[in-house]
Amino acid sequence: MIKETKSTCCYCGVGCGVIISSQNDKIIDIKGDPNHPANFGRLCTKGSTLHLTAKLDNRLLYPEMRLTREATRKRVSWDDSLNYLTEQFAQTIEKHGPDSVAFYISGQLLTEDYYVFNKLAKGLIGTNNVDTNSRLCMSSAVAGYKATLGSDAPPACYEDIDATECLFITGSNTAFAHPIIFRRIEDAKAKNPNLKIVVVDPRRTDTAQMADLHLTILPGTDVALYNGMLHVMLWEGLLDMAFINAHTNGFDALKDTVREYTPKMVADICGIKEADIITAAKWFGKGPSLSMYCMGLNQSIHGTDKNAALINLHLATGQIGKLGAGPFSLTGQPNAMGGREVGGMANLLSAHRDLANPEHRAEVAKLWGVESVPATPGKTAIEMFDAVKEGSIKAIWIACTNPAHSMPDVNNVITALQNAELVVVQDAYNNIDTNQYADVLLPASTWGEKEGTVTNTERRITRVNPAIPTPAEARHDWAIMVDFAQRLEKRLAKNSNLFPYITTEEIFNEHRETTRGRDLDITGLSYDLLNEQGPQQWPFKAGDTTGAARLYTDGVFQKPDGKAQFVNALYKG
Repeated sequence: MIKETKSTCCYCGVGCGVIISSQNDKIIDIKGDPNHPANFGRLCTKGSTLHLTAKLDNRLLYPEMRLTREATRKRVSWDDSLNYLTEQFAQTIEKHGPDSVAFYISGQLLTEDYYVFNKLAKGLIGTNNVDTNSRLCMSSAVAGYKATLGSDAPPACYEDIDATECLFITGSNTAFAHPIIFRRIEDAKAKNPNLKIVVVDPRRTDTAQMADLHLTILPGTDVALYNGMLHVMLWEGLLDMAFINAHTNGFDALKDTVREYTPKMVADICGIKEADIITAAKWFGKGPSLSMYCMGLNQSIHGTDKNAALINLHLATGQIGKLGAGPFSLTGQPNAMGGREVGGMANLLSAHRDLANPEHRAEVAKLWGVESVPATPGKTAIEMFDAVKEGSIKAIWIACTNPAHSMPDVNNVITALQNAELVVVQDAYNNIDTNQYADVLLPASTWGEKEGTVTNTERRITRVNPAIPTPAEARHDWAIMVDFAQRLEKRLAKNSNLFPYITTEEIFNEHRETTRGRDLDITGLSYDLLNEQGPQQWPFKAGDTTGAARLYTDGVFQKPDGKAQFVNALYKG
């Protein structure tokens, strides 16, 4: 008999719903979930071939360990591997302090996995050295949102694609990177021929081919372009001064700055026509305008300025919190958002709390039942491997990511892994590049076996259900970490029982409680509701019947005075 199980695709931040067909504990087919609001049954090439990844070729099935670098890893039991790791971590912490260990994790993990890693590092061990490969793609978007709007929260949603009159795509080849969103853009254009699509990209991409206006700016000149558009909007009277005066701070300083960014000056910097800058500004200013952006803005030394300068355009025209409008950062990974929601990064805490804020640290410590959360920010992804290389981090635990392949300056990372006193790799596959540097290899579950939740690019939380059991001795990431954490608690003589979890639902419920009263309040959600009513957007407070499609509809932002902040971004070459 064929069993059907609802889950999500594990590839990108669109968060498409899938229905997995399995038989005799084997995945045999995949189809899109017609009722999932992210994709309504559509799947891209990668999603539609997901079932082909469920073979056991190259799966890591048993723990492996070596006691010296010269030795060959041998198969061991879970008890042997976790007891060894407990002793090694405990000794390292006792001898060199909590910051001598680190965890490098992944936007492919589920929210519940992330939660346990984060609590283990910050709550039990007492280090903020937990960071993720999401740092490499989303940190500029996060910083841009926080600087302007006050919170790491995309204010728009997929529905806005259907209602916008100006779609401004910048730093994203959506057709290639987020195909299902692109199909929705095509549908919107077919239904509304008046929809203006502006694509900003130095390259003539698949996305640019359907643009009404393609701005082929010189690489890295984005801030000049946005400031130039704002200059034109000022000149043409396209700004919403009532919105600016009532809901924002900092406009006067920005106005002085953009006075210099004439169409002529910006055309010279960006290598495009003056007339095209004016056209783009007029279309955007008329609205409703939705911007979509991705790694072209984020992966830059000026990434935060680029994000903020684009958001300035929305604040200046009041194009936010409305149907068809808003700055919409496209997430690269399937659960980068979920990881940030639980605070699973070196400078964050649960539920969008800031590590630098003493009150926030005290709140989390109270929620967890620990004396304190460490105040010093942990090492971010790049810094973490630098610290491993120079020896201040002795032991590193890597889960669900392949830094020996995917980190920038990969030779530096390889040197770091060779220098480390202890490298733990927790992964589903036996053939990833990082494995060769592992002293201990731990077999984890993968797509189709995992259970928990993920959050997609429009703040929508989807329940991930397992279609088949884990093969051989592979375990879920959260379960591995709970087992390790319980052992470490005993070894460090901490009688706190911080990790009593038997199911993912218990972890989710604890995470849910940390969000109470926060901007991403999900106290109205439960596994039962997600299973019965389908994926939901946050915030979803207790008593709500549905989540919020759009944020800031009331013009109140996540800043102390409730006002958004214009960032005075200057173009730097």
